[in-house]
Amino acid sequence: MAVIRLTGPACESLLSALAGTCPPPRRLSLRTLRDPDTGEILDRALVAWLPGPATYTGEDMAELHLHGGLAVRAGVIRALSAFPGCRAAEPGAFTRRAVDHGRLGLTEAEGIGDLIDAETEAQRRQALRQLDGALGRQVAEWRTRAIECLAGAEAALDFSDEGDVDAAGLDAALLGKASALRDEIAAALHDDRRGERLREGFCVVLAGPPNAGKSTLLNALSRREAAIVSDMPGTTRDAIEVRCDLGGLPILLVDTAGLRETEDRVEAEGIRRTRARMASADLVLHLSAADEPARERSDGGPSGLLVTTKADLAEAGGAGLAVSAVTGRGLDHLLDAIEARARADLGGGDALITRERHRDALTRCVASLDRVVAGAPLPELVAEDLRLAVRALGEVGGHVGVEEMLDRLFAGFCIGK
Repeated sequence: MAVIRLTGPACESLLSALAGTCPPPRRLSLRTLRDPDTGEILDRALVAWLPGPATYTGEDMAELHLHGGLAVRAGVIRALSAFPGCRAAEPGAFTRRAVDHGRLGLTEAEGIGDLIDAETEAQRRQALRQLDGALGRQVAEWRTRAIECLAGAEAALDFSDEGDVDAAGLDAALLGKASALRDEIAAALHDDRRGERLREGFCVVLAGPPNAGKSTLLNALSRREAAIVSDMPGTTRDAIEVRCDLGGLPILLVDTAGLRETEDRVEAEGIRRTRARMASADLVLHLSAADEPARERSDGGPSGLLVTTKADLAEAGGAGLAVSAVTGRGLDHLLDAIEARARADLGGGDALITRERHRDALTRCVASLDRVVAGAPLPELVAEDLRLAVRALGEVGGHVGVEEMLDRLFAGFCIGK
C-alpha cells in the first residue's frame, strides 16, 4: 500500500475531481480514481476526506490509500501535480502547518522529530513525553507566573502614585514569587543534561596502548566486524564509532588509536584525537592486555572503568573486569556495567529538557531572575529583567523569535510528516 496525504483549502475540490464525488467525512470509502484530463482510470483506492480544523494540520486534509506499485503512485502524483497550486510537500511541511495553525506547540513538534529519529526504547519514551506536552505545559506554567511578576512590577512602576498600590508590599511579594520561580527552573536545569545525552547516545570510548584488544573488543560488543583487527601496532589511526541498543538505551562505542609515544605524525594526530574523545566521553574503558604489562592506563576515575583483555591468554591480575573476546568470558559483565552506568546517567526517558535550545533559553531566564532576586537599583531594571525572563520562556514554547529555528527543525523531518 501507499498513502498520499493532502492538506490545504482546495482538498475537497481536488478529491472530488479525482474520485468523482467527495466521500462522507472521516470514513474510508472505496473510489475509482481517474485522471481529470483524460478520464483514464488510475486506481481503485480507499479515500478519506478530513475537513478542518479538527485535523493534524488544522486545515482540510485528504488521504488516498493506493496500491503500492510504482506506476500507480507515479500516475496519481502526476494527476495531482496538474492542479494549480498543488505541489509536493517539503520535509516537515505537515507538522509545520500544524504548528502554524496552533494544533501543535513547538516542543510537541520537536517531540515528533525525536520520535522519528528514536532508535531505542528510552529515546522513544522521551520523545513521547515531549509529544504529550510535558515540557510545553511546564514552560507555559512558568511563563504565566513570570508574566504575573512582570505585571506587578509594571503596576508598581506606572502607578506608584496611586493610593491603592502598595509599592513596598508589592516588591516584597514580587521578589518572593520571582525567587520561587527561579529556584524551580534552576532545579530543572540541574539534571546533568540527561535529556540531550539520551538523544545523542551514551558515549563509551575504548582506550589503551596498541594491541590491547580495543578493536577486537569493539567487534565483540557490537557483534559485527566494525573495525580492522591486526597485531601490527598503530593499525587504528582514527576513531571508529558503532551505535548499539543496550537495554533500551542508545550506546555509542568508540574505538580509538593506541596510546604510546610515536614519531609518526599521522599516528600522533590519531593519539591526540583519542585523548580528546576520552575527555568528552561519558565512560572510558581503560584497556590493557592480560599477556602484556600495562603501559599507559589511569586508575579509571569517575568516568572510567578498568578492563583487562585477552583473559584467555593469561590469568588477569589486578583491578577491573577481565574479558576475552575469543571465549566471551566477562563480556556479559562488561555490558552490564556499561548499561548500569548509562542508566544511572541517562535515566529512562523521563528528562524534561531534551535539547540545547531549551537549556540555553532557560539558562537565560534564570540569569534574568537572578538579577531580579538580587535587587536591581532601579525598578525599571527589575521590569526589564522580568521581560527578558518572559521572552526566554516564550522562546522555548515557540511564542517569539522562532522562524529561523523552525526552518532548521523541519529540515530534518521526513517527507509527508
